[in-house]
Amino acid sequence: MKRITLSLMTAAILAGAGSAGAAQDATGTLPDAKPGECYAKVIIPAKFETRTEEVVIAEPTEKIEVIPAKYEWTEEKILVQEAGFKLVPVPPVYETVTEKIETQPASLQWVLSTPSGRTKRAGASLVAYAKGAGLPADTAKPGQCFVEYYKPAKFRTDKQQVVKKEESERIEVIPPKYEWVEEKVLVQEASTKVVKVPAVYETVTERVMVSPATTVWKKGRGPRERIDNTTGEIMCLVEIPAKYKTITKRVIKTPETTKTIEIPAKYAVQRVRKLVEPAREIRKTIPAEYTEITKRTKVADESVAWYLKGEVPPDAGKPTGNMLCLNEKPAQYKTVTKRVLKTPATTKRIEIPAKYKTVRVRKLVQPASERRIPVPAKTSKVVKRVKIQDERLEWRQILCDT
Repeated sequence: MKRITLSLMTAAILAGAGSAGAAQDATGTLPDAKPGECYAKVIIPAKFETRTEEVVIAEPTEKIEVIPAKYEWTEEKILVQEAGFKLVPVPPVYETVTEKIETQPASLQWVLSTPSGRTKRAGASLVAYAKGAGLPADTAKPGQCFVEYYKPAKFRTDKQQVVKKEESERIEVIPPKYEWVEEKVLVQEASTKVVKVPAVYETVTERVMVSPATTVWKKGRGPRERIDNTTGEIMCLVEIPAKYKTITKRVIKTPETTKTIEIPAKYAVQRVRKLVEPAREIRKTIPAEYTEITKRTKVADESVAWYLKGEVPPDAGKPTGNMLCLNEKPAQYKTVTKRVLKTPATTKRIEIPAKYKTVRVRKLVQPASERRIPVPAKTSKVVKRVKIQDERLEWRQILCDT
């Protein structure tokens, strides 16, 4: 009986050596057996547990909400005729003035008194002779009388031009020139519109392992085997492949977005009266008008050859009986009435205000915008079988005949 026990142990050791590559072998050393005890190498199968895992079937994304643009209608004033001005002629203002013009200056003249008691103006020759004879004509004072003869002064008559009407201007007003043109007027401003572009998805297939590959001992024959000398059974180590589950999920290929579309401005054609040439003035000079007057001018003073009355020197001789007295003759004037310019001709500028037209215009108050709303990922629960303890070999005590 002892020989049979040893054979069984030897077979068990050989079998353990053949299966060491697949299961954990804890039979490398023989157990501490007592006489009469028998042991067999036993395969303890692997332990598994079932687990539930979450698998992503739809990735997180965003949902875009388009907020449209806001507009409002407003009234605006547009120019249809530019501001300008016109010139109105203002005629000159004249006034009539009276002016005294000296026609004959004040003068001194000698008066001759004859022995007969008659007096007359002394002639020029007499005064000149008297001056040559010692008459102090240049120093004589009015009222003094001299004896001898007397020479009157010489005068010249001149013609002098006097302004009758001063030079002035005549103003001719040329009115402004206008033309009608067509202009583009903005009635709606350019804006933008935001359009939502939906996300693009694609379906992908993914294999998920639910049970890993493992090995088990089964009866039969194969490339890896052991022979139990006691029972004659053949145990084969068989590999069980891993198990997979195919999962189809929808993933984002292109995320949701927006695109901006330009909305062009709108215009209207409006006729506008434009100033081509402003009003202007042409000034023409009106020459002055003159009148001619006669003026008597002294060219030679009186000369007398006389002695002062009462101061005749002892050697003066006898008076001739003629007496020259120096008398003062006042100046002579002529009153002239003339029309003089008080205010020259000019122009008065009258402003012409611009003309406007009220037009309704659609204005952008708030541009279009977008609001992004997060969309969470979608998951699915998958049941997996996970190995928590490997298969192993152990010595176990068995009943046997001793």
